[in-house]
Amino acid sequence: MIHTAVCDMLGIKYPIFQGGMAHISDAKLAAAVSNAGGLGIISAASGDVEKLACEIDQAFSLTDKPFGVNVMLMGANIDAIAELIAEKKVAVVTTGAGTPERYIPMWKAAGIKVIPVVPSATIAKLCARAGADAVIAEGGESGGHVGDMTTMALVPQVCDAVDIPVIAAGGIADGRGVAASFMLGAVGVQVGTRFLAAEECSISPVYKAKLLKANDTATIVTGKRLGHPVRSLKSPFSRAYAKAEYTDISDDELENMAVGTLRAAVVDGDEKKGCFLAGQISGMVNKEETAAEMIAEIFNDAENILKGASQWVK
Repeated sequence: MIHTAVCDMLGIKYPIFQGGMAHISDAKLAAAVSNAGGLGIISAASGDVEKLACEIDQAFSLTDKPFGVNVMLMGANIDAIAELIAEKKVAVVTTGAGTPERYIPMWKAAGIKVIPVVPSATIAKLCARAGADAVIAEGGESGGHVGDMTTMALVPQVCDAVDIPVIAAGGIADGRGVAASFMLGAVGVQVGTRFLAAEECSISPVYKAKLLKANDTATIVTGKRLGHPVRSLKSPFSRAYAKAEYTDISDDELENMAVGTLRAAVVDGDEKKGCFLAGQISGMVNKEETAAEMIAEIFNDAENILKGASQWVK
């Protein structure tokens, strides 16, 4: 059985985090992943403090295993969200869109492990110096907001840069991705896109169907002009947005084009107006199953791959 330092740190069976996907990662999905032995994560990206409190309480009612909350540090109501998380004493906070040094003392005083998502070795070092317990090195293969570096290039450089555990993320969907991540120096993985196909994931049926039909070239990155690129499935919206980026449309108009499009995908299943966030491994996701089935398959395959690795070394 695969067991790493992050399992001991967090009290989880498998070294796998479920990504904190905005407007998608709710209590139901997080609890299912945690009950299956991973670390489920609730997204706080909506900025709705009352809603987040309800999601956290619901997760506590659905699992007695550790779970976390993901915080976008440039989002709305961040101070109130940070205080709520400390008050609720969730097991883990993962963060994105900045460095969390301002909140680390409060969270750690509440017994919470702080694990920022980082796009570079430099940011990883800043987070480690600020007291982070581990970091998630996320490559640009992932869905949602992305950086420039690939997982293959990023993870080993982050591992070399810091003395705290590193979780690999971006482009990981099966046991091969887990095994590769360990070989790069990571002690765990974070998976987002594959969990979109979990039975416990409450996205619209249209969203799931688009994901299950995707192939290896099904995603597109938009938003580079505005400085915050996003990877999603190709759709009427994403194609129109990509085209608009190369016109004389103002930045404000371009920004407004995306307002409400994630909700249109997640809740309404609107194929024309929706922005269907997903990573480059979308073409590897071809069936809907429970989170427990996914995790068991991923780690059974990873274990078999790692056991057979000696065939390449004589």
